[in-house]
This record gives sequence, structure tokens and C-alpha cells, in this order.
Amino acid sequence: MKDKKHKVKILNVFFDHITKSVLVNKLVEKVSQNQKTFLVTANPEIVMYANSDQVYSSVVKNADYTIPDGIGVIIASKMIGDPLSERIAGYDLLIELLKVGNEKGWSAYFLGAKKEVVEKAVHNVKTNYPHLKIAGWNDGYFDWASSHISDEIKEKKPDLIFVALGFPKQEIWISENIESFDKGLFMGVGGSFDVLAGEVKRAPVAWQKMNVEWLYRLIQQPSRWKRMLVLPQFVYKVFVGKYIKKSYE
Repeated sequence: MKDKKHKVKILNVFFDHITKSVLVNKLVEKVSQNQKTFLVTANPEIVMYANSDQVYSSVVKNADYTIPDGIGVIIASKMIGDPLSERIAGYDLLIELLKVGNEKGWSAYFLGAKKEVVEKAVHNVKTNYPHLKIAGWNDGYFDWASSHISDEIKEKKPDLIFVALGFPKQEIWISENIESFDKGLFMGVGGSFDVLAGEVKRAPVAWQKMNVEWLYRLIQQPSRWKRMLVLPQFVYKVFVGKYIKKSYE
């Protein structure tokens, strides 16, 4: 059995070797103890960006947890001979946290997306998780030079802070503000508010099980095709890196 603290290094990004169920238990414990926690859900696109931007790379390295949100990361871990336990989709983890928060009466703040999207998302969360307290929400179009958003969230002391600004903005915002908070689990959730709002449909379970959720999203949003080009580049870079390392051994 692998050490629970085992990390898997993929192109200079360190992923936690952990299952979703174990991760959720650890996060519940941290939230219950009012421990500040920063979690990054990283896919190949994020890994590649972290390799090209030193500031963002440092942000990811300083996170408490970095989990593999993308089948490409799982494939890469197998390629280097250090396979990760499982893919942990950011949206699935978000839903798990909402369920636990509903059971325990936690509070949550939602930051990001367009105003109409986050409003719908919050409305649906209220309907589906009635015992989860909504500490507040704000769209993603705010002045970064002003601290009013951060101050508002701190004042409300939420247990969960979901930030949907898209990478790298969401992780950078968390990194720049988390130190001034007393508590809270901070998690960048990308386009998850669109799914919560019903604006974008989640791939059917069959697609998820076949690990082709990315294809379903591409069919729904053809404009994402340029982003998908990162995946073969990522796999190639991992492949080359593996054999360069072998040549030095």
C-alpha cells in the first residue's frame, strides 16, 4: 500500500496519490477544525500552463492538495510508472462537498462566472441542498485592485469558498487572498457554475466511465477545440521527459 502522503510528480506538478473518498474525509476533518485549505483540481492544460509560468507554478506547489482532474493526467502517471489512484473530477468533488455541507449545516460562498449564471447556480444549490447556508455570491467581473470582495467573504466566514474564475485566475486569486482568512476550504471550480446553473449539461455517466467526458464537452462547446490541442502536447512532453530521464539513469 502506498504512503498516504505519496506524491506523483508529472512535469513538475505534484499530485496527491489519493482516492476521492479518502480526500473527502480529509477535507471534512479540516473544515470541521476550521483549518484553511487550498485545493487545486489540475488537468493537462493546467499542468502545461504551470510549466510555462513560474508564478502559477509556485501557486500550485503551495496548494494543500493537487488532484488529477483529467484522464490525461492518469495516463501520464501510468506512463512514468507511478500510477495515480483515480481521476477526481472537480465537479464531482464539488457535489460531494455540497452534500456534506448540507448534512452538516455548513456555509458556502460562490464567486465567479456571469451574474445570471451564478444566480441560477445558487438558486439550484438552495433547492437541492436546503440545509447548506449560502453565505453569499458574486460574479467574476469585479475589480481585482479592490479588496471589497475578499473583505465581504471574510466577514461572512464561510466554510466553503468555490471560485469559478477559470485558471489561472481562480488559483491566483485564492493564493493572493487565503492568508488573510481565518478559515475555509478554497477550491477553484472552473466552469462548474455553468453546470450547476443548468447552462451546460454534464456528460452522461456512460461517457464518464469511458473517460471521454472531454469529447462530450467538445461536442457541446466546439469553441474549446483549441484547448483540446494541449492534450497531445502534454502526452508527448511526458513521453519525452520519461526517456530523457531514463538516459541519465
